[in-house]
Amino acid sequence: MKLTKTVPDNDLMKKGIEILFRELGNVDAIRFLSIPRAERVESVKRHGNWQQTLDKDIFFDEIFGEDKQGIS
Repeated sequence: MKLTKTVPDNDLMKKGIEILFRELGNVDAIRFLSIPRAERVESVKRHGNWQQTLDKDIFFDEIFGEDKQGIS
Protein backbone atom coordinates (compact mmCIF):
# COMPACT_ATOMS: atom_id res chain seq x y z
CA MET A 1 0.00 0.00 0.00
CA LYS A 2 1.33 3.42 -0.96
CA LEU A 3 1.19 6.16 1.67
CA THR A 4 0.48 9.68 0.50
CA LYS A 5 1.89 12.73 2.22
CA THR A 6 -0.75 15.41 2.68
CA VAL A 7 -0.04 19.10 2.31
CA PRO A 8 -1.08 21.36 5.22
CA ASP A 9 -4.37 23.19 4.53
CA ASN A 10 -2.77 26.65 4.34
CA ASP A 11 -0.18 25.47 1.81
CA LEU A 12 -2.84 23.67 -0.22
CA MET A 13 -5.03 26.80 -0.30
CA LYS A 14 -2.10 29.00 -1.35
CA LYS A 15 -1.01 26.60 -4.10
CA GLY A 16 -4.59 26.21 -5.37
CA ILE A 17 -5.10 29.99 -5.54
CA GLU A 18 -1.78 30.44 -7.36
CA ILE A 19 -2.74 27.79 -9.94
CA LEU A 20 -6.23 29.26 -10.32
CA PHE A 21 -4.92 32.74 -11.05
CA ARG A 22 -2.14 31.47 -13.32
CA GLU A 23 -4.47 29.29 -15.40
CA LEU A 24 -7.56 31.52 -15.52
CA GLY A 25 -6.03 34.97 -15.24
CA ASN A 26 -6.99 37.61 -12.69
CA VAL A 27 -10.46 38.49 -13.96
CA ASP A 28 -11.76 34.94 -14.45
CA ALA A 29 -10.15 33.68 -11.23
CA ILE A 30 -11.93 36.42 -9.27
CA ARG A 31 -15.16 35.66 -11.17
CA PHE A 32 -14.81 31.99 -10.26
CA LEU A 33 -14.18 32.74 -6.59
CA SER A 34 -17.20 35.06 -6.54
CA ILE A 35 -19.69 32.51 -7.86
CA PRO A 36 -22.29 32.05 -5.12
CA ARG A 37 -22.54 28.55 -3.74
CA ALA A 38 -25.88 26.82 -3.59
CA GLU A 39 -27.25 26.58 -0.08
CA ARG A 40 -26.63 23.14 1.35
CA VAL A 41 -29.72 21.34 2.53
CA GLU A 42 -29.35 18.84 5.35
CA SER A 43 -29.58 15.30 3.95
CA VAL A 44 -32.71 14.20 5.83
CA LYS A 45 -34.57 17.34 4.76
CA ARG A 46 -33.32 16.91 1.17
CA HIS A 47 -34.54 13.30 1.18
CA GLY A 48 -37.93 14.37 2.58
CA ASN A 49 -38.25 17.03 -0.14
CA TRP A 50 -37.45 14.39 -2.77
CA GLN A 51 -40.02 11.99 -1.32
CA GLN A 52 -42.74 14.65 -1.50
CA THR A 53 -42.26 14.85 -5.28
CA LEU A 54 -42.73 11.11 -5.77
CA ASP A 55 -45.83 9.36 -7.00
CA LYS A 56 -45.88 6.00 -5.17
CA ASP A 57 -47.33 4.01 -8.07
CA ILE A 58 -44.94 5.43 -10.66
CA PHE A 59 -41.99 4.94 -8.30
CA PHE A 60 -42.90 1.31 -7.58
CA ASP A 61 -43.45 0.63 -11.28
CA GLU A 62 -40.00 2.00 -12.08
CA ILE A 63 -38.33 -0.01 -9.30
CA PHE A 64 -40.32 -3.27 -9.31
CA GLY A 65 -41.91 -3.27 -12.75
CA GLU A 66 -45.58 -3.36 -13.59
CA ASP A 67 -46.13 -6.57 -11.60
CA LYS A 68 -46.29 -5.44 -7.96
CA GLN A 69 -47.54 -8.67 -6.40
CA GLY A 70 -48.14 -8.22 -2.69
CA ILE A 71 -47.58 -4.44 -2.73
CA SER A 72 -50.49 -2.14 -2.07
